Amino acid sequence: MRGVAAAVLSAFAAAAFAQEFVVKDIRVEGIQRTEAGTVFSYLPLRVGDRFDPEKGVAAIRALYATGLFKDVRLEVDGDVLVVVVEERPAIASIEFTGIKEFDKDAVKKSLREVGLAEARVFDRSLLERAEQELKRQYLGRGLYAVQVTTTVTPVERNRVNIVMAVDEGEAARIRSIRFTGNRAFTDRQLLREIELSTPGWFTWYTKRDQYARQKLQGDLETLRSFYLNRGYLDFNVESTQVSISPDKQDIHITINLIEGERYTISEVKLAGELLGLEDELRALIDVKPGETFNAERLNNVSKRITDRFSQLGYAFASANPVPEANREKREVAFTILVDPGRRVYVRRVNITGNARTRDEIIRREVRQFENAWFDSEKVRLSRDRIDRLGFFEKVEVETPAVPGSLDQIDVNFNIKERPTGNIQAGAGYSSTEKLVLQAAYTQQNVLGSGHAISFEVNTSRANRTLAVTHVDPYVTIDGISRTTEIFERKSDLARLNLGSVDFTQRGGAVRFGVPFTEFDTVFFGLGYEGTRIALTPFSPLRYVDYVNRFGQETQALIGTVGWARDSRDNILVPTRGRYQRAFLEVGTPALDLQYYRLTYQYQQFMPLTSRFTLAFNGEVGVGGGYDGKAYPLFKNFYAGGIGSVRGFDGGSLGPRDALGDPLGGTRRINGSVEALLPLPGADRTLRALAFVDAGQVWGVGEPVRLGDLRYSAGIGIAWISPIGPLKLSYAYPLKTEPLDRTQRFQFQIGTGF
Repeated sequence: MRGVAAAVLSAFAAAAFAQEFVVKDIRVEGIQRTEAGTVFSYLPLRVGDRFDPEKGVAAIRALYATGLFKDVRLEVDGDVLVVVVEERPAIASIEFTGIKEFDKDAVKKSLREVGLAEARVFDRSLLERAEQELKRQYLGRGLYAVQVTTTVTPVERNRVNIVMAVDEGEAARIRSIRFTGNRAFTDRQLLREIELSTPGWFTWYTKRDQYARQKLQGDLETLRSFYLNRGYLDFNVESTQVSISPDKQDIHITINLIEGERYTISEVKLAGELLGLEDELRALIDVKPGETFNAERLNNVSKRITDRFSQLGYAFASANPVPEANREKREVAFTILVDPGRRVYVRRVNITGNARTRDEIIRREVRQFENAWFDSEKVRLSRDRIDRLGFFEKVEVETPAVPGSLDQIDVNFNIKERPTGNIQAGAGYSSTEKLVLQAAYTQQNVLGSGHAISFEVNTSRANRTLAVTHVDPYVTIDGISRTTEIFERKSDLARLNLGSVDFTQRGGAVRFGVPFTEFDTVFFGLGYEGTRIALTPFSPLRYVDYVNRFGQETQALIGTVGWARDSRDNILVPTRGRYQRAFLEVGTPALDLQYYRLTYQYQQFMPLTSRFTLAFNGEVGVGGGYDGKAYPLFKNFYAGGIGSVRGFDGGSLGPRDALGDPLGGTRRINGSVEALLPLPGADRTLRALAFVDAGQVWGVGEPVRLGDLRYSAGIGIAWISPIGPLKLSYAYPLKTEPLDRTQRFQFQIGTGF
């Protein structure tokens, strides 16, 4: 339309200016927002130029091409050229109503990118394209009944207000999914593999019955992987048909497959530039002749080869499996073509997103150095170490090539900080300890320094704590840490059904951690602990005997030594890696108590899929006195409840006194297996879990028999909530004895004390 209007006006201009003249001056009329200089900059005429009809046509076309004007005329006043324009209106505001499926700010941003934004020149053709694009996005999400109504209202100063009213309508539901051409697998088997489904019990929450083009494409790739991982090398999706009912409420999907034949592997060999590593690379091939072809396993072989080269500095290495199929024998041979590419080194290590945390706090965790050969293993280790700090919601790493260079890359760590400090006054509830009140100040990253400090005043039905703790993770540049703690703890065991006794402990400790590998740290420390035991006429005899022997108040100078290995990818919500910890606490002969207390914990996290994690946890503990001294009763181990064997009352397992109250013990075994899965639509800190627990406690002189272990199984939810960790479980005891106290539903909100 612009071209037609310009051509018509050009014809008028040619007729109006049949004569030629020299332009003595140029005057612009009709502009309101546009600067006169802008018009002059686009006008192909200057004062002193000779004007003729061709130049008049060129001037009109040039001004129209700017998109700023909807009408342009040229007039002559003597030797003065008058440019008369009518500006297009500007956009005063853009508003949206009815949009729920998309973020309004994201929609505004997308419109701004195509030129439709506040203060821009209004172009109706752009607005119409924006409407169509918005409808297309809704159709892609299965909202076929969407209606978009746009209202353009003129306002003062040649501006317009734009209102886009959206009626999203109801999402169309998938009523049927059919497959054709499948012989090896049934429709039911294939439906279990894909994301889309017909309406069911939980589709109101998962929305799997809502059609979206992106979901279908993802499911087709899932089907392709499913067949390729089972030997069907020639598998192909021939076509898909998606039909919608006249009322735009029901979707019917048909997927036409070509399965082909199932192949076995006849040979896997290496070719290309192996750099003398042929024997080492061949050891990475775990696919053997005679096995059914599996694309995933073969791709894993390629990844291991490229990972090995990337550890040597070849960041852009490739290892591509090339198939040679024998369709008569239904066999396929693969030649893995290896191209290490050029060896590269790191120009810069860049860190972005740390508005609070000091750059040096992050850089000291980085193991990939600048001006060194690139090593993918060191980059991955650096990412994990930064994530394990616990200061960040997300840590991502990129390794882009340096523009204009063939042998340099940058390593970019992009982080998103999370709040690490709070002043908190709150309440929690534990099924064991009932009401828990808390007032605390905690800062895990003081002034971005990496130091942690906390002041806690916690009180529950059975336990009270007043503690001040400071952690300096880098006392030295080598990463030696120091933890300083002062505390007072009070426990009323009667409220936990563990006996009518009150404990009060006061003391402090200093502990150091010395790393000697990337994953291993040894700990040692020294602390003081004074304990006062308050008895009642109903106190168990063992506590009376203990007080008669040692007195109501005892003092201990406690030495600690430990070792930990941590290769988890995240402290709060690990998905892979291993954690081990051995810790020995010894009451030295310098004061009243002489005892030892040794614990060992092992955790393993295995990612079975991108979202599904299998976790193992085991813990053993043993304690006793030495040099003729008795083991302190308040150092006993307990088992049962959340954190131990769920489904049993907290601390209730093990030996009991004559009244049936738990005694605790000097030896303990705990173990659990958990399957963890983040809930759909939630972040990674909210996870559903299924578990099996086992555990037991044995007292002094009792033989440790695995047949005494108690077992339970159940389901639960774990969440790192704003008020602290939340744990909820429903467990069914699988093995019980008559005196065991069971409690199937258990939960804990806030910090456990």
